[in-house]
Amino acid sequence: MAEIREVMGVREASEYLGVSREALYKYVDEEQIPAFKLGNRWKFKKTLLDRWMETRSTHSEHRSTRKQRLTAR
Repeated sequence: MAEIREVMGVREASEYLGVSREALYKYVDEEQIPAFKLGNRWKFKKTLLDRWMETRSTHSEHRSTRKQRLTAR
């Protein structure tokens, strides 16, 4: 895998996140993922993507745990 830089373009960010470029553009369009434009190109800061993934992971874990508790009743 290529070296991951602090600021990535769409190709690098999609590879880093493991999603298609189309999915990444959809997240950007829906303002679900941290991104900024530099000129006419979308850019992504690795630290913000890591924080975004951590937040989403934590939400998923909480929902999964709550769902398990509800089904166990």
